Amino acid sequence: NAGSNPSMNVQSTSAPSTHTNVHTEENHNDQEEEGEQLQEDEFTKPFCAPTQEVAESSSHNIEQVRRNPSRLVQTRRQLAIDPEMSKGYAQEEGIDFEESFAPVARLEAVWIFIAYAAHKSFLIYQMDVKTEFLNGPLKEEQAPRAWYDELSKFLTSKGFTKGTIDPTLFTIRYGEDILLVKIYVDDIIFVSTNSKYSKRFEKLMHSRFEMSLMGEMKFFLGLQIHQSLSGIFINQAKYTLEILHKHGMDKGQIIGTPMATKPKLDADLSGNPVDQTDYRSKIGSLMYLTSSKPDIVQAVCFCARYQSRPTEKHLKEVKMIFRYLRGTVNMGLWYPKGSSFKLTAFSNADHAGCIDSCKSTSGGIQFLGDKLVSWMSKKKNYTAMSSAEAEYVA
Repeated sequence: NAGSNPSMNVQSTSAPSTHTNVHTEENHNDQEEEGEQLQEDEFTKPFCAPTQEVAESSSHNIEQVRRNPSRLVQTRRQLAIDPEMSKGYAQEEGIDFEESFAPVARLEAVWIFIAYAAHKSFLIYQMDVKTEFLNGPLKEEQAPRAWYDELSKFLTSKGFTKGTIDPTLFTIRYGEDILLVKIYVDDIIFVSTNSKYSKRFEKLMHSRFEMSLMGEMKFFLGLQIHQSLSGIFINQAKYTLEILHKHGMDKGQIIGTPMATKPKLDADLSGNPVDQTDYRSKIGSLMYLTSSKPDIVQAVCFCARYQSRPTEKHLKEVKMIFRYLRGTVNMGLWYPKGSSFKLTAFSNADHAGCIDSCKSTSGGIQFLGDKLVSWMSKKKNYTAMSSAEAEYVA
């Protein structure tokens, strides 16, 4: 995971065994003398045997054992006070670790990348790195971060420039031509004004890393992408059919809208509760689908507010979204080639739309030319006093 939390680094100790020679004869005698002083809740090794000069653990040579092999097996109470044991939850940034996250491209950045390729009539190629986490030296306990650092250093050493706002975008110019590279952990997409530079980049990556060239980009981050002479089409038809079948919604009536024009959803404290796990599973499936279907964002975000105590009323609204999806499986985003690239943004907000808190919900979409690249729906964390105020801060 290109995760943001430091990974736990808890060293394990072997369970007591009559065959493990980890104590010297002196330690054995000392334990017999001090046995009466041990507390009842402390764990002691009842079977101790004399050891040889060179001791071994059950599975590793003594040189590979990081702790003192002559010490007793630790209990949980002893682990809590033992300064030698690593406790990941107690690590502090700047002391135990520096950076434990790996930069990952925002999905909006991917849309802009694809929209620009469509605008310039570029053909997008895709590559995948094999065993990417084994390439970088592990300075921190975060393999994705080590891989990104290794790849970043390699590309910059070859003349690439890393983006200041988006560190996952790398560019290089060859006279009037340009090569653009977008990194998403081990998935790499790239375009160029000249196809020979795309081939050169392919050879460059193969010379340093073990790569698999997928050729023309067709499937990226769960998105189905079709590139044609007239433009680029993106959707998640395969995933949509999968979640419809998973949740038993692949049959039944099809509706034309994902929700009512003015939904009257509230906490429904007197309603009959439904299975919380199933409700959250449905919401999670739909949330992933919103990455390519802006038409369901508003409805899904409304239903997602009531995951703590869902009722039959909320479940009915969620099923409406699934019935809408059945009729729009093959719909998606269309980025025509050669069109304009002017930024246009729209935003709106209701006033006290949330029945429970009287807070407003704002929404917005952004186009580059006629290519939709960003969309959102969010409930505000304050209460607007008028519709003008709600729309002004939307």
